[in-house]
Amino acid sequence: MQATITETALQELTIGSAEAFAIPVAPTVHPLFTRLVDECGAQWVDLDNIDAYLAERDDVVTALVIAGDPVRFPEGLDVAVVLPELHALFPTQSRMAIATSRDEDAIAKRFAATSRPSLVMLRGTQYINTIIGILDWDDYVARFGEALSAPTQRVPIAITNLSSGSSCA
Repeated sequence: MQATITETALQELTIGSAEAFAIPVAPTVHPLFTRLVDECGAQWVDLDNIDAYLAERDDVVTALVIAGDPVRFPEGLDVAVVLPELHALFPTQSRMAIATSRDEDAIAKRFAATSRPSLVMLRGTQYINTIIGILDWDDYVARFGEALSAPTQRVPIAITNLSSGSSCA
């Protein structure tokens, strides 16, 4: 059985009581997301830079990808393919960002994105809406286009942890 090291893997082992060495950890970023950044102009965002990144531009809509683990949520890879095409339809009105896997749960919670994949649509730091899952092309174009002119609103309240007991009979 072969073990795989992930981002959250232990990065330091202790041998005996004093010796320690670092284990190099290979990034587990899928090449489609790397392509979004390297070739299509998307920006990685995490808890350290998201506020500054969003505040830079309030004249465009940021499509923030919260993809989830591509093994558990393979539809996130479809979003990575579709998003640059959507952006190309509205290049002066939109930009793309991708939540890092390290911080995507916290970022998703901030914007009430309870499903993976999600495209959180923001104008500056203000929430517009969320496009959930993979859609037909025409539906994506319509929803993306609507977000460009939609007013901002409060982030919805996400209910993610319902008790197992029910008051319904």
